[in-house]
Amino acid sequence: MDVRVLRYFLAIAQERSISHAAQVLHVSQPALSRQMHDLETELGTKLFDRGPRETKLTQDGHYLRERVNEIVTLVDKTAFNLQSNQVIISGRLDIGAGESVGMQRIMDVISHILKDYPEVHIRLHSGDSEDVAAKLDAGVLDFGVIMGEQPLQQYNTLRLPEVDHWGVVMPVHAQLAAQAVIHPADLLGQPLIISEQALMQSRFLDWWGNLGEQMNIVGTYNLIFNAALLAKNGSGYTLAFEHLIDTSKNSKLTFRRLAPEVTDPITIIWKKNQTLSNVAQLFLHRLQATIKRPN
Repeated sequence: MDVRVLRYFLAIAQERSISHAAQVLHVSQPALSRQMHDLETELGTKLFDRGPRETKLTQDGHYLRERVNEIVTLVDKTAFNLQSNQVIISGRLDIGAGESVGMQRIMDVISHILKDYPEVHIRLHSGDSEDVAAKLDAGVLDFGVIMGEQPLQQYNTLRLPEVDHWGVVMPVHAQLAAQAVIHPADLLGQPLIISEQALMQSRFLDWWGNLGEQMNIVGTYNLIFNAALLAKNGSGYTLAFEHLIDTSKNSKLTFRRLAPEVTDPITIIWKKNQTLSNVAQLFLHRLQATIKRPN
């Protein structure tokens, strides 16, 4: 598959029209239609449902779009890094991560790199550990940030000193806000909103023990911001990491840690047997230096 043709495919998927895509790409519509027909023939599948007013992707077309986005991103990044001036450190650094207090250390390192090397570009990708690992394996990411204990033997790893503390996000006037910490029995009969990844991994199985079957889980989330809005509306008690939402004096939300304490480690991962770009090596060395540096 020609990368140029794949870019044409993405343009049609974006515009939902071959004629509009042809205008954007500055190519003739017949030539573009012929190339898409040749691509379908090469792949042995139909990629588009061509209607009179709109061109839609088939199921196979949607699958190809996801893969092509990864392919084009990797091609662009590789070309960018190879074409960058090797005298001055430059290029692009792609990091994927979920929401965690440990990201502050990483952002501090990145901020200093951007200040010292203006030719460096950063792309941050948000997602849970499964999504991050998939993008890392596909070559889209240089590094991933994984929260929690997970099998990571297939990667190089660097564990950060910080840990994420689990607790409950709730309105400041909620009944449980009067407590210093939250015990499993405190949540019985309460509507709970929990991280989808934590639920899938049975993260709280040991914490709530034999009370687990009595917990009333009314919803799940991937990103805490939207779940915090539900908590603010009093729709449920949200189990989340500490320091991810505003609980300052003027906030309508507060946070209480779980008891017994529940924490997750934070680990940087990158692919084994892969040569890191100059900017990726710089990031790793500086991050390692912050961990070794005495307080």
